[in-house]
Parts: sequence; C-alpha cells; structure tokens
Amino acid sequence: MQVNEKLLHYIWQFQLFNRNNLETSDGQTLTVFNPGAPNQNQGPDFLTAKIKIEDSFWVGNIEIHVNASDWIIHQHDSDLNYKNVILHVVWRIDQQIDLPFPTLVLENIVPKIMLEKYNQLLNQKGFIPCEKNITQFDKLILEKLKERMLVEKLQLKAESLIDSLKAFHYNWEEISWHLIARNFGIIVNADAFEEIAKSISINLLFKHSHSLFQLEALLFGQSGLLNKHFKDAYPNNLFKEYLFLRKKYQLKQPKISIKFLRMRPANFPTVRLAQLAALLHQKQKIFSSMVHEENIQNLYSFIDINVSDYWNNHYVFDKCVLIKNNNPGMQLKSNIIINTAVVLSYTYGSYYNFENYKNKSFQWLIDISAEKNFIYKSFLKLGFTIDNAYDSQAMIFLKLNYCDHKKCLDCTIGNQILKTKLII
Repeated sequence: MQVNEKLLHYIWQFQLFNRNNLETSDGQTLTVFNPGAPNQNQGPDFLTAKIKIEDSFWVGNIEIHVNASDWIIHQHDSDLNYKNVILHVVWRIDQQIDLPFPTLVLENIVPKIMLEKYNQLLNQKGFIPCEKNITQFDKLILEKLKERMLVEKLQLKAESLIDSLKAFHYNWEEISWHLIARNFGIIVNADAFEEIAKSISINLLFKHSHSLFQLEALLFGQSGLLNKHFKDAYPNNLFKEYLFLRKKYQLKQPKISIKFLRMRPANFPTVRLAQLAALLHQKQKIFSSMVHEENIQNLYSFIDINVSDYWNNHYVFDKCVLIKNNNPGMQLKSNIIINTAVVLSYTYGSYYNFENYKNKSFQWLIDISAEKNFIYKSFLKLGFTIDNAYDSQAMIFLKLNYCDHKKCLDCTIGNQILKTKLII
C-alpha cells in the first residue's frame, strides 16, 4: 500500500492513529499534547510540539519520515536545524539508528481503511478523484470549499501583482496595463502579450492615445507581426510609423512567439492587438476606471470599444474577409472583467486592507455568468450547481490546482472522506 511523507504529515497533524497506550519503539509510554505547527521552511516538519515520555514533559520539534533510515539519508544528523528534535515519527523501522530521542512507529496503529481510501483516491482515473462521493456532502461544506478556492486563487493573483507593483515603482496603472494586455492575449498568447505590454510603458501609450494608428503601430510593431512586406498599404504604413517610433523612443522588440494555430479567427492575436489598441485609444486610466467602479454594467461598457476600419474586414493582414465587426464580444468582456477588474480590485483591497474592494470583487463574480467550458460541463454532470462565475472560477481552480495533482489531503472533501466511514 502506498505511503508517502505527505500522508504521514497529514496523519500526524490530525493525530489519525490509535493513541491508546501509545509507546515509542523502545517501549516508553508516549502522550501527545500538541503535535506542533507544520513548518513551511527549512528544518523539522513540525515545530514546538508538546509531548510526554514516561514522566518527562518535552517541548520541541518533530521530524517525520517513511523509513527510519531517511534520517541518515537526508543527513539530518549533521544539520544544526534538527538539534531540537524531540521525537522521530516514522512509518517503519527499516534500519536501527542511534538517535538521542525516541522514535514512534505508525505502521501498526494507523487505520487500514484510511490508507485504503487514500490509495483509492490517488489511483482514481475519473474526472476528479472523489467524483463518486463529492455531491454526497452537505451543501454548506461545498459552498465553503468554493469560497476557500476562490479566496486562495485571488490571494495568489494578488501576491503576484503586488510583487509586480514593487518592481514597477508602485504604478498601479502600469501593472493594470500589463494585466489587461495579458488577458487580451487569452491563454495561448498571454505571456507574449504581457511581454509586449512591458516593452511599452503606459505613459508612452497615454502620450499617443489620441492616435489609434500610432497605438496599432506600437503594439503590432513590438509583437514582430510587421516584420515582413505586405500587399496592403495599411500594414506597410504601420511598419513605417513603427520604425519611426521605435527609433524615437529606443524601443527594444521583445523576443516572443505569437501563435495562431488551432484558434478561431476572432481570437487571432492580430484581432486582439487591434482591440487592445482601440481600448487604449477610446478609454483612459485602466486601473482607476475598473477598480473604483461599482456598477458591473459600466465595466462592460468600458470594454465596449470599436476597432479601426481595417479590422472590420480582416482577421490577419492582407486577407480581406466579410465580418460584421471585430469588436469584443460578451465572452471576451466577461473574461477581461473576471481576470482583470476582479483581480485588480481584490489586490487593491488586499494591499490597503480595504475589505469593501475585496467584497466587491466577489460580488462582480456573482453578477457574471459562469464560463461554460469542459470543467464546467463535467462538474454539472456530477450534479453540481454552477450558477455564476463565482462558482465556475472556484471549481476551475479546484480542478486544476487540487484534483489534477491529487492533493486530496489539502482539500476539504478529501479530508472528510479520509476521516469518515464513507465508502468510496
């Protein structure tokens, strides 16, 4: 049966073993008053635990291994970080080693049913490991799980943005420009679009915001999509303008690769860059316009822009096609609000400890329709209720960051399954 250190950490943290008549490997009576706090940094696995061995009370650290010999293999015997260890917790003793503190062996005191359920979760081949059980739980537990997932996702986004904020001299408009550009690039070209944005400061773009032509020249030029000769006059003129602006501002073209493969024409990076240029031309102050807004309909209006005439009959340069318009559709607008406005508002609230901005980001997600993708459809088949983007964003994060990596020990549902008599 598969046992790993992560499982042993979980067992120790929640004391999921028979604690009656507990003894160390050398026969001393053991009582655990406090298993200690999990250590996320270098050193022993649990800190400041409180235990009693025979008649002596001990306060110190706990180290956990699958095999007793791992203490030697990991060279803890020569590491000063482990000098305050008071108990070695192992699954099995595969080798007798001389330690100045006792050892607790878990192999024969952990319920076998829990180990069986854990291994079943790890070996589950379905959409999610617990798909046979997840909807059996109380609705309140599932709602709490969604909330936790959403908070964790937004917190991670906020931490990343705050790091960028420091790197760009606390210029909120600058990092907002980077973020919205990334999101216009959608998943396939997100990194490339972010690099384009970082190569042209928002102040420079504001300086040329009166001219949609110059904005397109800057964005298409920095993307590398103008580095060829075209039949149409428009892209050739864009390139000439770009060469002038590049020399004037000493711009460096980022080394990126723009992708078109397996993509609907409406999502082509050429169209997205044209839309981004139109946004910069027709709207001002991305950060303040989004974060300080209260009405979500005004956010949709903010992204309601019109591309230049050329892009109303082109998806790419030199190929004229019949298109009603290439302006952002409802799905793109919703995605931009979810991944830009919501993230910015939550980050701003986190940075300044403004709870109203964080709460507003959650409310916006409730007001937006759920994204109807594969993950959404799969959870619906399992019996889930997904009413809005609050639900869908939470479940997408759960699927991609927990279920796909079999992180059942870190999940509320996984915990419930392992701790209860539920059969899986």
